[in-house]
Amino acid sequence: MRKIYHAAHIYMIVGVITGLYYREITKLNDFTGDTQLGVVHTHLLALGMLFFLIVLVLEKVFTLSAGGRLFTWFFWVYNGGLALTVAMMLVHGTQTVLGAETSPAITGMAGLGHIVLTVGLVLFFINLGKRIPAKT
Repeated sequence: MRKIYHAAHIYMIVGVITGLYYREITKLNDFTGDTQLGVVHTHLLALGMLFFLIVLVLEKVFTLSAGGRLFTWFFWVYNGGLALTVAMMLVHGTQTVLGAETSPAITGMAGLGHIVLTVGLVLFFINLGKRIPAKT
């Protein structure tokens, strides 16, 4: 349970920091257009902090970690997918603010991050389904 709590806590901290980063980099560069930086902190707070707080409650109720390897796979695949997605959003958004050319590889890697994130969610629901009693 501590691992889930720590994940939620780290996502909260990084989410707040990226919100500050977005505000400051756009202000320093007098940028007023649209950029992915505006939604990075929302992604971190919703898909990171809030999601893992919900997982924490589900862990308490259904002991998700008793799923063993399935839970471990979910945890690391999901976190890897979210980290890759958010990192690419940060890179792309920063390039937009600075007026730099954006590489299609950045977009492709962000898409890969979303795919990995989806695999993590599938693993989560498989594990959750196995932990919920058949007769409820």
